Amino acid sequence: MTEMLGKYELRHVLGKGAMGTVYEGYDPIIDRRVAIKTVKLPDQEDVEAQEELARFKREAQAAGRLSHPNIVGVFDYGETPELAYIVMEFVDGTTLKQVLDKGERFGIPEIVRIMDGLMTGLQFSHGRGVVHRDIKPANIMLTQAGEVKIADFGIARIESSSMTQAGTMLGTPSYMSPEQFMGQTVDARTDLYSSGVMLYQLLTGEKPFDGGLTAIMHKVLHTEPPAPSALSVSVTPAMDAVVKKAMAKQPEDRFDSASDFARALRDAAEAKTVHAESFSLSLDDFGGDATMVAPRKAASPSPAPAPAPTPTPAAKKGPSPMLLGSGAIVLLAVLGGGGYMLFGGHKQAAPQTAATTTPQPQPATQPAAPPPMTAAQREAAFTSTLGSLPCTLLNANGSTLTGVAGAGAPQAALTAAINSLPNSSTIQNRIQTIDGPYCAALDAIRPYHPLFMGTGGALGLVLAGGKTVLRDGDLLTVDQTMPGFSGYLETDYFSNDGTVLHLYPTSTDAAQQFPAGSTKVLGDPAHGGASWQISAPYGTDMIISIASSVPLFTKLRPQDENASDYLPALRTALQNAASGGAQISVAVIPVVTLPKNGS
Repeated sequence: MTEMLGKYELRHVLGKGAMGTVYEGYDPIIDRRVAIKTVKLPDQEDVEAQEELARFKREAQAAGRLSHPNIVGVFDYGETPELAYIVMEFVDGTTLKQVLDKGERFGIPEIVRIMDGLMTGLQFSHGRGVVHRDIKPANIMLTQAGEVKIADFGIARIESSSMTQAGTMLGTPSYMSPEQFMGQTVDARTDLYSSGVMLYQLLTGEKPFDGGLTAIMHKVLHTEPPAPSALSVSVTPAMDAVVKKAMAKQPEDRFDSASDFARALRDAAEAKTVHAESFSLSLDDFGGDATMVAPRKAASPSPAPAPAPTPTPAAKKGPSPMLLGSGAIVLLAVLGGGGYMLFGGHKQAAPQTAATTTPQPQPATQPAAPPPMTAAQREAAFTSTLGSLPCTLLNANGSTLTGVAGAGAPQAALTAAINSLPNSSTIQNRIQTIDGPYCAALDAIRPYHPLFMGTGGALGLVLAGGKTVLRDGDLLTVDQTMPGFSGYLETDYFSNDGTVLHLYPTSTDAAQQFPAGSTKVLGDPAHGGASWQISAPYGTDMIISIASSVPLFTKLRPQDENASDYLPALRTALQNAASGGAQISVAVIPVVTLPKNGS
């Protein structure tokens, strides 16, 4: 007997995953091959599985409203007592990832054709209010006839929809945009960034950023990849410019639309070869430090060259040129400098002559040291300079600074601010750097954290035993000490993959009021309640604990959710509590997680 799912025949399995199975199916009513993706229906109490089901339905909702040759069509959605399923267009072909994983490369015309199909599908999708948010080679299908089709809208954002639980941090790190890592609002330009990453990979055979999650995130936020032309001789400077614009850090600096992206790439590919003597290209945006400049053709015929003068013994011999095309430039590969420098056609600097007079020594003068600050002056100076720095949560005790600050630009801004303070040489900087997508979380709680805590006592937060590093399989145990007021606790574990696990309160450990100075231990089996073990993804995570004299939330949050969904609710809850006169104290600790035998 043929196994049936609704009206559809299930012919054979195409693939299996943790959440379900994909079948090749057949619709006997209209005589059509289909692909059927299934997931098991979860228990109502399983919040995580319920979110997966919501994401599954969102895929049907997003792709179902899109009927286009460059998008895998969705025909039907259904549920049985055991499972839910989506009936989709059957694509007889392979994914772009499978092709790239075999080491196959495409010529420029084929790359342009693939990207044109992708941009056409995205333009249609964006025009109907659907942002894919996970553009990558694994989600690009190539049919036997060579058609390009976009698949898997499972984490799509749909305009005018309340179905937004799949936060912006969902995605594939190598192809995620800066705003996705930062947990910020995404729009169509996020898809264009991911498409720019994919174009880079098609042109060079390499991803622009690779490594672990933390390393990729840091590079996406703070560095530029080498120009594609530095990795492939078939890539022109015009194509470099297209990739650079598509992968701009700020969304407003990218292409305005997918059609603009496609048009720019076609123009770059169709441009005639530009000879070395007729262009100049800045490589600054790709990590280079110089500009390639070749001498331009003269507007009128040049006079006959004069005989070369006989060099004097003092003349220095310049570098021999390397001929490229019809022009001569000098190529200098700067190893370890993040890119290539190309020089040529520059005027030689005038030779420096030895000074004929001996410089007179200047009297040494030492600037007067600023007078020591009083405690009140120090507190005022520190608070005005450091108290509102983005992506920080700082504590000051006399001239000693502790707390956390984001890596990269936030850390650089903090260092500059500390150095600008009077008597900066006497300041002890013990601030920890935290590398991860945590700036939005730190900025949400910083307004409720005075730099100088005073004598009222602050919320205490440490890992059991004072640990700072946990390995795979270790128990996560958190010790908290209430500040100088009685109140309620909200304790959240922010993972480097953009998710938030609510450690307290939970459905098994209900919220309660704690006396001032009392302790609350989480994750220790000896104290009862839930316990958690460290597992992948590894990296630097962060725990935030908030004590407030009133409960922040009247309704229990899902046990885990995306930071981009949780933080707006947290900001609102904190604002409401503060406006009502509630006392609030916050604390943060980084948690480094490693594999069992990692380092």
